[in-house]
Amino acid sequence: MSTRTPRTSRRNAPHEIVERALELSRADGCVVIADEHSSANLRWAGNALTTNGVTRGRTLTVMATVDGGQGTASGVVSRSAVTADELEPLVRAAEAAARDAGPAEDAQPLVAGAKASADFTEAPGETSSDVFAQFAPALGEAFQQARSGGRELYGFAHHGVVSSYLGTSAGLRLRHDQPTGTLELNAKSPDRTRSAWAGRATRDFGDVDPRELDAELARRLGWAGRRIELPAGRYETLLPPTAVADLLIYQLWSSSARDAAEGRTVFSRTGEGAGASRTRLGERLSELPLTLRSDPAAQGLECAPFVLAHASGDDASVFDNGLPLTATDWVRDGVLNRLPTTRHSAALTGLPVAPGIDNLVLEAGGSRSLDEMVAASGHDGPALLLTCLWYIREVDPATLLLTGLTRDGVYLVEGGEVVGEVNNFRFNESPVDLLSRAVEAGRTERTLPREWSDYFTRAAMPALRIPDFHMSSVSQGV
Repeated sequence: MSTRTPRTSRRNAPHEIVERALELSRADGCVVIADEHSSANLRWAGNALTTNGVTRGRTLTVMATVDGGQGTASGVVSRSAVTADELEPLVRAAEAAARDAGPAEDAQPLVAGAKASADFTEAPGETSSDVFAQFAPALGEAFQQARSGGRELYGFAHHGVVSSYLGTSAGLRLRHDQPTGTLELNAKSPDRTRSAWAGRATRDFGDVDPRELDAELARRLGWAGRRIELPAGRYETLLPPTAVADLLIYQLWSSSARDAAEGRTVFSRTGEGAGASRTRLGERLSELPLTLRSDPAAQGLECAPFVLAHASGDDASVFDNGLPLTATDWVRDGVLNRLPTTRHSAALTGLPVAPGIDNLVLEAGGSRSLDEMVAASGHDGPALLLTCLWYIREVDPATLLLTGLTRDGVYLVEGGEVVGEVNNFRFNESPVDLLSRAVEAGRTERTLPREWSDYFTRAAMPALRIPDFHMSSVSQGV
């Protein structure tokens, strides 16, 4: 009797799923992305673990292209938990979507080449509860530390690995493993009148210590022992790295080259013109030597070195899948240098191709820590130290005016010392305008963007000193 493994079970490996989908395709072009997901998490409340778990999953995305007399149409279909037996209906659905669609505006030839990752046929990366082997005992010590200090810790730790396998009918066979870890810790007083937050981003939980975060939160709860009410207004304000990240990530998401060239964003130049001449590229945005950049190889922030696009949009195109990514300076020494540009929008605007990259770094050569910046604050009037921002929403795309709330601690600084906690505020500010008004940037450090941590975690930012941050109204948020 033959012991040969049936074809369907042998096709369950992600690289085999990709190859089989390409074999099944009858379209003029085909792109297949298999994403293998695994995640592990811990949650806690009131100084005790509450839940933990591990999950596994797969998502398969198929893009089919069909050439016609009026141009190339594309159809994209994604489904979860796809096995080899379910492949053909998925491929046919993508082809049908392409036939039913009109010509794709962003149509380009698929990225050509026979480039292949050396590990394309290897098993996907996975995480497990073992990732918390050192972290969990330290968390238990943090619980004891908090309990003895009369405070309660709440929060969660999450670690995930996504192995992405990209195959195309043009010959590409690429693979990327992306580990992502986040830690969020909230300390509360027993009567719930005081609250403080800290968060960290990590690749493997080997570089985060919950005991250190608890000690910082204890200090902040101590600051909150004195409560001071302040009115709305403009205040000298220290934005910590997490707040800077949330603002500049939104700026990056709002900076597509095409939108700027069509006069629709804060990066559009007023007056007549078209294409690149309609953008603010080359304009100085800050007197500080700020460089805002993305780099797939940035240490500790490593991300995919090629385009992985599951859908097309203003700053991404499924036709660009597999396009190599290189270090890109969006702002260089205070001057606007690049805007996110697909091959399609590059052809429209005449600008260089500059695809989006899944990390963001702001550098200005500063060396002072946030504590050192606090010590230099509040000597000529009150200053504010923020913890984080949340509920950020756009008010005006033409200026990128954003509104949002402060959360989990706004502190008053006088004479270089924190003297108490003040009420929360609603703010109205544009990150582009803030860069022009910033008078100091501290040292750059890895940070977790609190508002966007579900979507964007790889960031390194300095604290910024803003002389007149606009707190537009008092908020009752906590």
